[in-house]
Amino acid sequence: MANIIVVGAGVVGTSVAYRLAQAGAKVTVIEATRVGGGTSGISFAWTNSCNKAPRSYHDLNVAGMQAHAALKEEFGATPWWHGGGRIEWKAEADREDQRAKVGRLQDWGYAAEWIDRKQLAELEPDIDPRAVGDAPIAFYPKDGWLDPVVYAHAMMSAARKLGAALRIQTKVTGLVVEGGKVKGVRSESGEVIGADLVVNCTGRWSNDTIGETAPNVPLAPTVGFLVFTPPVPASIQRVVATPTCDFRPDGAGRLMLHWGPADALVNPEITDRPGTEQAADLVDRLTKILPGIAPVKPEASRVTKRPIPKDGFSAIGPVPGLDGYYVMVTHSGVTLSPALGAIAADEIMRGVARKELADFRPERFFRPARP
Repeated sequence: MANIIVVGAGVVGTSVAYRLAQAGAKVTVIEATRVGGGTSGISFAWTNSCNKAPRSYHDLNVAGMQAHAALKEEFGATPWWHGGGRIEWKAEADREDQRAKVGRLQDWGYAAEWIDRKQLAELEPDIDPRAVGDAPIAFYPKDGWLDPVVYAHAMMSAARKLGAALRIQTKVTGLVVEGGKVKGVRSESGEVIGADLVVNCTGRWSNDTIGETAPNVPLAPTVGFLVFTPPVPASIQRVVATPTCDFRPDGAGRLMLHWGPADALVNPEITDRPGTEQAADLVDRLTKILPGIAPVKPEASRVTKRPIPKDGFSAIGPVPGLDGYYVMVTHSGVTLSPALGAIAADEIMRGVARKELADFRPERFFRPARP
C-alpha cells in the first residue's frame, strides 16, 4: 500500500486525499492551520470556464465543472455547490470584447447566451434596471459558486472514512530526500513524518512548504480583496458581474463582493479589518445596483494572495529530478478541485499520465535554457 502525504487541506488537497484514499493509498493530510484555513476560505469561489484560455485550460476547467456536478450522484447531495448561472454586463468600452468572448464560448460548446431585461428581472428581480442601462446582458447558465470550506470538510470527511489521517496545526517546512528520492516531510518542530510520495497542495505557500529541499515553482501571486454585507433584503440567487462590482450570495442573506480595481488598493498582508475605506466604497457601489438594501455598511472584509505560477498557468504534476514529489499550484482551484483529485489518483496510483495536463506540467520551469 502506497504511503502518501498530502500537504494542505484546502479544496485541492482534500479532493486529492479523498481520491487517493479511494484508490487504496494510505493517506496522511498535514495542514498548518485548519481544514479550509488558507486561500480556499478567502475566495470568491466562482465555478466557471468563462475567461479561461487557451483552449486546453478552458477544457480543463470545464472538466472541473462537470466533476462538481457529478459529485451529486456520488454523495447524494452537494450542499456546498450552488448553481443558477452567472449574469454579466459590461461598460461600453468592454462590450466588443464581451461579444467576442460569448461567440468564442458558444463555438466551444460552452453554455453562454444573451438575455433581455425581462429575463433579467425574472432571474434577479432586485437588480435595478437603471444600473444596467442599455448594456447587452450575457448569461452563463452552467456557472455557479462554491462554499469552499464546507466542500473541503466534506472531502476530508469522506477521505477519513476511507482511512485517511488528518494532522492540523502542523507546519511542513521541507522534504526529507535521500538519493534523489522523497522519504517524507519535516515539520517546523523538527519531526520527520515518513512517506513514499508527497503531494504539495499548499498553493501560494508551496515553496515555503519545501524550502530549499526541492526545486521551487516560480510564483507570481496576486492580491484578492473580498467584502461581505450583513444580511440584506435581496434575493440574489447567483453570481452577478457588472462594471460597478461583482457579487454573489454568501448564505443567511449576506452578499460577497469583489471588484478588480480594489485589489490594488489594499495591503496584501492579512489583517483583522483590511481595506476599511475600500470596503465601504464597494458596498456603496452595490447599492447602486441593489438600491433596496440601502442603507448598509460592510460587515467584514478579507484579503489574500492568489496562488499563481509565474507564467499565469497551473503547475500540476511531478517535479523533474526528484522521485516521489508531486506539486499542484493553480489559481482555478475552486473550479478544478474535484477533477484534480481524480487526475492525481490516476497519475499517482494507476500510472496513467493524463494528457489534459500536457500544457501545465511543472517541468516547463526547469528545462535548460536554449542557447
